Amino acid sequence: MSDNGRVTGQPPAPDDLTVQDSPSVPDDPTAALNPRLPSPLQEVEDERFARHGLRLLLKRDDLIHPRLVGNKWRKLAPNLRAAAGRPLLTFGGAYSNHLRATAAAGHLLGLPTIGVVRGQELADRPLNPSLARCTADGMRLHFVDRSTYRHKSDPATLAAVLRAADAQDAYVVPEGGSNALAVRGCQDLGAELRGRADVAALACGTGGTLAGLAAGLASDQRALGIPVLKGGFLDEEIRKLQDRTFGGPRGNWSLDDRFHFGGYARTSAELDAFADDFETRHSLPVEHLYVAKLLYGLVALAAEGAFPPGTTVAAVITGRPFPEHTA
Repeated sequence: MSDNGRVTGQPPAPDDLTVQDSPSVPDDPTAALNPRLPSPLQEVEDERFARHGLRLLLKRDDLIHPRLVGNKWRKLAPNLRAAAGRPLLTFGGAYSNHLRATAAAGHLLGLPTIGVVRGQELADRPLNPSLARCTADGMRLHFVDRSTYRHKSDPATLAAVLRAADAQDAYVVPEGGSNALAVRGCQDLGAELRGRADVAALACGTGGTLAGLAAGLASDQRALGIPVLKGGFLDEEIRKLQDRTFGGPRGNWSLDDRFHFGGYARTSAELDAFADDFETRHSLPVEHLYVAKLLYGLVALAAEGAFPPGTTVAAVITGRPFPEHTA
């Protein structure tokens, strides 16, 4: 590692956005995409942690793949294998990182993708940059009203959505990609951090990544989630995900709900300034809707004395700013 905190001695992140010519495992179409796994683990010097006797590591999941970044790779890869070449249908809001990642996966692997977008009123409006990226990658967008979207997990509602989208044969991936396959995929993240940190922290949307991370860590480690949505519902969702995946709770994990800055896709001048400062300090492109909230929360917790001196904290960098810099 160099003195300025950049990772050295590692191969550069791939910049080829198409499937490579290397042979792939027949039942694993994602192998041809050459993911960078395990993702690099980078120690940074930051006096806001050092003054409290803490070490800060960055788990650079943002370097796994230029288009399927971070936890999106870990959650989508097992679902892509299960899809076995069928079209992919999934759900998201107008600025969904998950929709963009699914569209990118379909583009890279030659699979049709359908994105069910929350908000029928958006159908007659110009596409925002996030949805425009989805369509550029070949995703067919299907807009639904918000009431239908809220009930999308109901079997009858889902069946109606599939019929309306002409996608009865599609493989369905839930909102945020969080299902049992995704949780097992994120279990590998915890395994990669075994013996490397006392606390592994990440920003949480639907809870699937934290559910898997906690399950993969050793018994003397704990996972900390910083929810980016308000509402206090994630605790129950994570328990349900672990129950469906493992048959019961796994690992030591907790949530701190104080750092959502008003909810999903919301920021503030204070958070934006913090993100810009962190980026300058550590030469790290900081994504504002998830990663900045995680890092802000960790700095605040360090100042509060939440971590005993001698603690090593690993912050999982699950994404990077949009539009991505792929050059």
